[in-house]
Amino acid sequence: MKYSVFTVMLPELSPQEAIRELKKAGYDGVEWRVTAIDPAKQEEPPSFWGNNRCTVDIQSSEEDILGLKAETELAGLEIPALACYLQCGDVEGTARGMQIAQWFGASAIRVGVPMYNRSKRYQELLEEGRSYLEEVQKLSRQYGVQGWIEIHMNNIASSASLAHRLVEGFDPEHIGVIYDPGNMVYEGYEQYRMGLELLGPYLAHVHVKNAHWVRTNDPNRHIWQADSCPVSEGVANWKQIVDDLKTVGYDRWLSFEDFSRSGTGEELLARNLQYMKSLV
Repeated sequence: MKYSVFTVMLPELSPQEAIRELKKAGYDGVEWRVTAIDPAKQEEPPSFWGNNRCTVDIQSSEEDILGLKAETELAGLEIPALACYLQCGDVEGTARGMQIAQWFGASAIRVGVPMYNRSKRYQELLEEGRSYLEEVQKLSRQYGVQGWIEIHMNNIASSASLAHRLVEGFDPEHIGVIYDPGNMVYEGYEQYRMGLELLGPYLAHVHVKNAHWVRTNDPNRHIWQADSCPVSEGVANWKQIVDDLKTVGYDRWLSFEDFSRSGTGEELLARNLQYMKSLV
């Protein structure tokens, strides 16, 4: 398997600094975070979803993208995919993301999934999601870039089986699933191997993170709350997950998305890679 980092987890680093640290730590690739950059947040301290310095602006020029691609390749790093922040139904944004992926030479981008917040019935959201994926599939054929949905809490693909229901019937050459068992800790756990078997050819990519349950003292919140923790310490059993991935024949990317902040970025990169290699 190959190892990459989704740069959302490195908010304090510039893309150039991230390239240097990933090369130093021994990673094989980088999964760039791609979204609109809000100038108003650039004066804030670095954070995952605020002033994240390790982000590629979705409005970047082709010249800028090709420059960053050259720097990435010079360091010996591949770009397996781009992690775009797209809403379900944003066809224009999806086309833009795939164009940027073409420039980078990346084979896939993350696309949108309807969120579930009780304001709409699941069946209605499923229809919206599948209608959007029809457009994603058309764009994929046009650009030669796959569209990947991610298993994620608070959306209608919070487990492997729900993700499969969303993508079933689409061409797996164009539509795939990012398997994320760390996200499944929050609400969508099911037997890892069973879910992987169900996804079959739609299993395109794996995000590596973990979470645990903590007891809260806040009367306005549920007594138990899931929260990020180091990859080796959470509810997701990564030894079992790796074994099950091998069993179903998955030998592609394991891409770290660690929000635990347990140590410096440099320490986190080294520790995560060492831990995962010990399991594989």
